[in-house]
Amino acid sequence: MTIPFFLETYLREVQCEPNLIQLISYIARAAKYVQHAIRHEHLGISGTVNVQGEEQLKLDILSDNIFCKHLAESNLVAQISSEEQEDAVVLMDNLGEYSVAFDPLDGSSLVASNLAVGSIFGIFPGNGFIGMTGRQMVAAGYMLYGPRTTLSISIGKGLASFMLNDLGEFQSFSEGIRVEETAKIFAPGNLRAVTDRPSYQKLVTKWSDEKFTLRYSGGMVPDINTIFCKGNGIFAYPSSEKYPKGKLRLLYECAPFAFLMEQAGGLAKTETGEDILDLPIQDLHERTSILVGSKKTVEDAINMLK
Repeated sequence: MTIPFFLETYLREVQCEPNLIQLISYIARAAKYVQHAIRHEHLGISGTVNVQGEEQLKLDILSDNIFCKHLAESNLVAQISSEEQEDAVVLMDNLGEYSVAFDPLDGSSLVASNLAVGSIFGIFPGNGFIGMTGRQMVAAGYMLYGPRTTLSISIGKGLASFMLNDLGEFQSFSEGIRVEETAKIFAPGNLRAVTDRPSYQKLVTKWSDEKFTLRYSGGMVPDINTIFCKGNGIFAYPSSEKYPKGKLRLLYECAPFAFLMEQAGGLAKTETGEDILDLPIQDLHERTSILVGSKKTVEDAINMLK
């Protein structure tokens, strides 16, 4: 019988700083409470909207509160910034070692349909986010709440995934995750853009003609998780008339996934070819276009969109 190793063991083996291990452990603990909330709490509308003007579910607010509570209890965080809140929250000012940005429940509208959803986080050194780039993160990760709850993480030393077992431990699931240079899976977000972006229509048609396999759930977390699990693929969310800068948030969604994808050998760029990891954070809630996944397929797609 092989005894599985756990999240904290892995982090020690890859020589993660002790305080960072502690912080990641608090984030992992928060994920357990979010998973419980998804399975047992009410799914209704809260009657409020977030800073993006999007109607909030009760689960959005509850998940946000769970992450805020656990990050505060870590006594390691100077600032937190959530997609659900307009401003960053100062926890320890200059005393905290890290600042954490997170999307507490990405794809929450899918919960009512009983589809997989997730949480996304990025950990920055020091106090604050403005002026930083994704490349400066010391860790990033995401949780997927599906038939199994998994946590995938990188501290800049490769990408590994852990599964939550019945004992409440995140045990080893997959290490050394790699993404091939050429994709055979595609997840085309913002398909409405084909009506005002002929280049995007041609790109989607090209992927179909080349017999790419469509894997699109409507959620960024499960769709990019599929790329990591299958070892190839591309997720695209270009700009459109409705979203001239793109829809997805740089700080909470795109930068963390760009960090993880690069660690797996993939690539994440804007539709104009800028590296997502090199974009400075100018506003907590700024949006961007993104193409992320297999390196060569991403580069080819950018050339077509241009």
